[in-house]
Amino acid sequence: MLDLRVPIGTLFVMIGLLLAAYGLAHSADPAMHPTGIPIVTIWGAVQVVAGLAFLAGARHALRRGK
Repeated sequence: MLDLRVPIGTLFVMIGLLLAAYGLAHSADPAMHPTGIPIVTIWGAVQVVAGLAFLAGARHALRRGK
């Protein structure tokens, strides 16, 4: 049986990497961070961390045999 944390975590990691890469590629554009904070890059990193947490939870459950 497939744990739902695996596809959800994978999706979060992929979208987070895309967001972070987009934010880094356009970091020189002042319209990308009008408040002075590169918000797209930060949220991309947050999504990567959340996706990795989902994948770690799925791996931990697999090791425990549940």
